[in-house]
Amino acid sequence: MLVAWASLAVSACAPTTVPIGQAEYPRAPTSATTRPRTLLVLLPGKGDDAMDFEAHGFIDAVRRSDFDVDVIAVDAHFGYYRNRTLPQRVHEDVLQPNRERYDQIWVLGISMGGIGALLTAQRHPGDVDGIILIAPYLGRRATLKAIDDAGGLAQWEPPADPAWDEAVWSWIKREQPTIYLAYGTDDFGMAAHRLLAKGLPPQRVFKQPGRHTWSTWRPLFERVLAAEPRLDRERSPDLAQASSSPAKK
Repeated sequence: MLVAWASLAVSACAPTTVPIGQAEYPRAPTSATTRPRTLLVLLPGKGDDAMDFEAHGFIDAVRRSDFDVDVIAVDAHFGYYRNRTLPQRVHEDVLQPNRERYDQIWVLGISMGGIGALLTAQRHPGDVDGIILIAPYLGRRATLKAIDDAGGLAQWEPPADPAWDEAVWSWIKREQPTIYLAYGTDDFGMAAHRLLAKGLPPQRVFKQPGRHTWSTWRPLFERVLAAEPRLDRERSPDLAQASSSPAKK
């Protein structure tokens, strides 16, 4: 089902590990009896690793915000996409061990990490409360063209036997998950980003001049944080109930 992932890269990549590598950035509690209510999980793009989020200012941006949030950056390199285990590893090694510790878990994905965030949320919806996508990879050209030709996501009808990326778009159309989208207007993937943006509330879409680089992504992330997404609100009863239900396959 995920054989098309091979189109993401052809070069060799680092070996995969169980559990998947992680860099943790806990926020100091405001008192001896309190802890952050939200965990933000970061998935990097192709060619980057978990430490790049700190190197490029993402951790500092969270710390400067008013959000009471712990952060885990995941070493989700292309090897996990190539062997089709990325959603499983994030679920078993990151989300499940932390689900009971936090009111909410949000997943942020950059570039290739964007499709990783969507695939993980699609397969384990009860474990992901919100998604932040920055310049995300969103699937094959044929799939994007079919959605565009239909007039957008609202008008597009998924095929009876969807391919992996069609299944992701179908899930977005059907479930309308909480997604924040940010991208540079000079990004090579802008056409796909605009296609997704049409299906989202305008207040959850952020764009500015810039290419597919960290120098564009960090200010976009800061703008998302400044917009006060639901990062540290209490989990709704519906979401809490969903997390205790068996994960969808």
